Amino acid sequence: MELVRRLMPLTLLILSCLVELTLAEAEGNSSCRVSLGGANLTETHKAMILQLNPDENCTWTIEKPENKSIRIILSYVQLDPDGSCESESIKVFEGSSSNGPLLGQVCSKNNYVPVFESSSNTLTFQIVTDSARIQRTVFLFYYFFSPNTSIPNCGGYLDTLEGSFTSPNYPKPHPELAYCVWHIQVEKGYKIKLNFEDILLEIDKQCKFDFIAVYDGPSTNSGLIGQVCGYVTPTYESSSNSLTVVLSTDYANSYRGFSASYTSIYAENINTTSLTCSSDKMRVIISKLFLETFHSNENNLQLNDPTCRPKLSNVVEFSFPLNGCGTIKKVEDESITYTNIITFPASSASEVITRQKHLQIIVKCEMEHNSTVEIMYITEDDVIQNQIAVGKYNISMALFESDSFEKTILESPYYVDLNQTLFVQVSLHTSDPNLTVFLDTCRASPTSDFASPTYDIIKSGCSQDETCKVYPLFEHYGRFQFNAFKFLRSMASVYLQCKVLICDSSDHQSRCSQGCISRSKRDISSYKWKTDSIIGPIRLKRDQRASGNSGFQHETHAEETPNQPFNSLHLFSFMVLALNVVIVATITVRHFVNQRADYKYQKLQDY
Repeated sequence: MELVRRLMPLTLLILSCLVELTLAEAEGNSSCRVSLGGANLTETHKAMILQLNPDENCTWTIEKPENKSIRIILSYVQLDPDGSCESESIKVFEGSSSNGPLLGQVCSKNNYVPVFESSSNTLTFQIVTDSARIQRTVFLFYYFFSPNTSIPNCGGYLDTLEGSFTSPNYPKPHPELAYCVWHIQVEKGYKIKLNFEDILLEIDKQCKFDFIAVYDGPSTNSGLIGQVCGYVTPTYESSSNSLTVVLSTDYANSYRGFSASYTSIYAENINTTSLTCSSDKMRVIISKLFLETFHSNENNLQLNDPTCRPKLSNVVEFSFPLNGCGTIKKVEDESITYTNIITFPASSASEVITRQKHLQIIVKCEMEHNSTVEIMYITEDDVIQNQIAVGKYNISMALFESDSFEKTILESPYYVDLNQTLFVQVSLHTSDPNLTVFLDTCRASPTSDFASPTYDIIKSGCSQDETCKVYPLFEHYGRFQFNAFKFLRSMASVYLQCKVLICDSSDHQSRCSQGCISRSKRDISSYKWKTDSIIGPIRLKRDQRASGNSGFQHETHAEETPNQPFNSLHLFSFMVLALNVVIVATITVRHFVNQRADYKYQKLQDY
């Protein structure tokens, strides 16, 4: 009995050591201790609590079954808050060693819940800690799943100004081993207000097991603004027009999940109205506080075309195309304007009196200037809000493979042969079909700032290069072709810049309709709008081989024949060599003369 009593402590010590899993060491001088978590462990998933000591350096691996993917979630990470990612981190590599591709890294600087997914057969963890004497704890949970299966209603994309979503099966228990991601994105200029109306998940102080993570941005790498579980109803607000929500669950204790809704908040403070003009639409923002002074429902506001309805949030927004919703287009001397009117419906003909002011918001886009004018004046019984804003047409220029202008060339820089035919198209991106594009001037330069020298390809609508062909006017496109060339005594890069005129297609007296004219006749009719478009660089294929496709241009003469005349570098080298020969010869002669000068004649003595 005495022997048994003495062996009991040793037996307990051995049993406690068997509970802990000692992992392989990277350097042979340290180990990472891991405690298995949970009570229902199978080969399809596993939870671990990592208790890390100072100066750890160890690696361990996970092998997965065939035809399965692995998802690793580090839902709770407590590392040295003052340590850098270089001195203390957990790295995950694909393959059986730390020499494989890096899948990701976890350190105290991470502002998100680290999640890694891989289809590799083996993953390797490398854990390194610094010398700080602090407590370090990491909860790691991983499981295997089939990449071809999905959980219904688990994540998705939401792009309306307001909406709602729930966890899968809500209000019934959520599925096990679920990882659902919802991406919410509304129009630019808005923020998102997210309200969780109901949450019931497994309760845990650190939310390690089942949790909801909310990210302030378009992905799970954006800044984490909340990680919640248990029974709570939080509210979050984004700093931009996108928000990401994640639901992660483990293999046990499923509850009803969550129910959430979101609304959009216009970020800018609008006192009355705001107008933005783009190449294809108007966007009008109206303050609800401004509308409250008229004691009318904002739902009754309408455009010239009452079927075009606004979007409602904390503001009222009308967004409509330039050629729709009753917009009136007017061609003036040197501009094109688009006008619409927002108002409440007219009173019924049977009504005799009214105590409400009549509101008219006149919105106008002038597609010419670069300033914004806002005017508002009030009469005794009417309120007229005039809103005028600037709009700029969206213009792009690209190279195409052939004169069919169907396939765009996306290479940059684009390497060509000398005298190769190039096809260029300038495109106007607008919803107004009654506009046309005219190529007024196109020039080339060896530099992107178009400093001297430059070479005119088209000038005043006329071809200046013998190989240039300008195509007839065609809707929103200006097209021409020319043969490739290079500038003498310059780099082989060529940039193109085109000045584009935009006219009303029904105006037969416009500058666009006149085509090629001389400078003296050009003033008889003005254009409606103009802009510049630049494309480049275009380079010779020979220079592509010389530069090794590096993107940098190096001058080289490796392909020139031996019979060509000396260039300036050869002449300079010859002159330096000749000068050296002259200097050496001069020094040699001078030394010989000096040596002769040292010999003196001496009279012989008489004996």
